Amino acid sequence: MARQELAHYLRDRRAALRPHEIGLATTGTDRRTPGLRREEVAELAHMSVDYYTRLEQARGPRPSARILDALARALRLTPAERSHLFRLAGSSAPPGISAVRRVRPHVARMLERLPETGAIVTDAAYDVVAWNPLGRALLGADLGVGTTNLARSRFLARGRLYGCSSAEEFGHIVVARLRRAADRYPHDPQLAALLAELHAGSEEFRQIWEARPVHAPGHRIKTVDHPEAGALRLNCDVLLVPEDDQEVVLMTADPGSPAVRALRRLATQAT
Repeated sequence: MARQELAHYLRDRRAALRPHEIGLATTGTDRRTPGLRREEVAELAHMSVDYYTRLEQARGPRPSARILDALARALRLTPAERSHLFRLAGSSAPPGISAVRRVRPHVARMLERLPETGAIVTDAAYDVVAWNPLGRALLGADLGVGTTNLARSRFLARGRLYGCSSAEEFGHIVVARLRRAADRYPHDPQLAALLAELHAGSEEFRQIWEARPVHAPGHRIKTVDHPEAGALRLNCDVLLVPEDDQEVVLMTADPGSPAVRALRRLATQAT
């Protein structure tokens, strides 16, 4: 726990928040500073003024996740600021109640700037939530938000996905990620329904689930059996969007290879 830094951060955020931004009256009050008072933050966070004061003075105990969440709400912190608050307190910020299924605009714009790279974005439950034209062409699915889930496609053969040389490895990757998602979002009904469907419909999924695989995103090479372009040897790299628990999957070919020429043709057709 970085007590001095936490205290400084709380004081800065309190001073930066204006009373009218949270509906507090400012007329007829004697305010020496434009920000909130300690008493107001404590009231908004449902804690004692003494406890909050000790945190600002670097004298308090290590706050619990409940206290930190209350402070984040009281100080109107953004997701990134909330995560920073938890880090200063020596804790990991717990995720929200359910998986994030929206895509941030800057992530969507990044996909548009990758004309010779197939790119898709998946959420914590392996729903495909964004893609670029080449990503659609390589995936071979009738994409639509909420309609394509790579876990269903892998274990229940739902969706028109093209064959891949790393299907067995991908099965373990899927299960490892879904296990993490189940731990992080135990009250997400959409995720719970997906897991029940996979357990009921796939013996392979049940076996891998019981094996408790562990996976870390990284660089992989796979061969995609594309009906128009043939066998494509592709590099697959994953970029994390940690604030939303999402992954950007980038599919590229080695410079000068037959696959890179095939990707250019597919990209031209896709656009």
